[in-house]
Amino acid sequence: MRESTDPSAGAEVTEDAAPADRTDGPGRRSLLRQRDFRLFWAGETASVFAGNATGLILPLLAVTVLDSSPLTLGFLAAAVWLPWLLIGLPAGAWVDRLPKRPVMITCNLVSAVLLISVPLAWYAGTLTVAQLLVVALVTGGATVFFVTAYHAYFPLLVGERHLMEGNAKLQGSESAMLMLGPSAGGVITQAFGAATGVLMNAAAHLLSAVCLTRIRGRTPEDIRARPRTGLRAEMRDGLRFVLKDAYFKPIVLYGAMANLALDGYQSIYVAFLIRTVGVNPVTVGVLIAAGGVGGILGAMVVRPLVRRFGTARGFLIGKFVATPFGLLMPVAGDGLAVLFFFAGLFVVDGSLVAGNVIMDSFRQAYCPPELLGRVVATTTFIKYSTIPVGAVLGGFLGDHVGLRPTMWIMTGALVCCTAILLWGPIRRMRDFPKEPVNPGAGAPGS
Repeated sequence: MRESTDPSAGAEVTEDAAPADRTDGPGRRSLLRQRDFRLFWAGETASVFAGNATGLILPLLAVTVLDSSPLTLGFLAAAVWLPWLLIGLPAGAWVDRLPKRPVMITCNLVSAVLLISVPLAWYAGTLTVAQLLVVALVTGGATVFFVTAYHAYFPLLVGERHLMEGNAKLQGSESAMLMLGPSAGGVITQAFGAATGVLMNAAAHLLSAVCLTRIRGRTPEDIRARPRTGLRAEMRDGLRFVLKDAYFKPIVLYGAMANLALDGYQSIYVAFLIRTVGVNPVTVGVLIAAGGVGGILGAMVVRPLVRRFGTARGFLIGKFVATPFGLLMPVAGDGLAVLFFFAGLFVVDGSLVAGNVIMDSFRQAYCPPELLGRVVATTTFIKYSTIPVGAVLGGFLGDHVGLRPTMWIMTGALVCCTAILLWGPIRRMRDFPKEPVNPGAGAPGS
């Protein structure tokens, strides 16, 4: 049990010490009344906004300024995800060795400097595709470290009892940024040019760094006293914990298969809506925004859901009840029939966000703190490894069997893979455990 003092009172909080669970009478104080959480939330939201805007502005810059080919755009998109496959596992071990908040601040500053270099090179007339690829690759690597450190730091900041509330707020704002980031990037690019729009992204990263810097918590000096067994051994500890744990194993396998199906239809649903359904680009934007709206609603309903049914049962209800709504998307047609796509995407993305809130809270409470960075990196590495496969498979099937049949195949696969969650003890539980039932099974050195 770790002790701390109240950060809102001006006292310091150690990074390895969670704030005490506070109550006002029979209830609990909202996280919004905690200054450090508000700063953390603002910093994370700014970082997510910048990431989503960058995902649109860099390709727009490549097209409008450098007249890049579709193949180049493909490489640019891949460069953002590639770091998860290259450094995802060692990043977890490194983050577990380091103070978390300085890692996040450094990642924001690195991303800001790289993004600022883009308009400077454009103004100087020296901007090249190679520079854009380097910026995408390195900022993608910074995102790997930022996300890993953020998930490991968050439970230390808010305490176990506030995990569900905090994750719901963070996931809700992330869903909002999924809509706002690309749209703001598009508007600024249209008004001021893509090179100038990159400065907005850099400013968002700087804002995130400032917010994180103002958190009063400090890292204890003894964080570096944790025994080290070598990078490979520490990576194996994270893999062993995830692959041997009875709860993580089916969840991670489900996540990998679900991402394959999700990216399978997401890679072609713009083409499906325009070429098969026959809507215009503006309508496409409105329809895809349904996912962000659904995500915000999912973040709002998750806490009442788990209070009523429990964390494990609520998670399964969300998957088995909501995921079949994805089968409405291939039904979309002319006129009002296009609303089938809206409804399907709305419910599926809402269930994804609700599931993410539950899973993030479970992982943060369940994993030993000294392993959490590696567990985050390992689970993310496994789940993200299928994203490029799903995208390529969706495009291949779209070319060979047609867009609507591919939508049926991929949404059907998403529904079918929920059966993986019945493998293991989750189906028999009301709530996920808060610590490993058999700690030795997945502990380092086991």
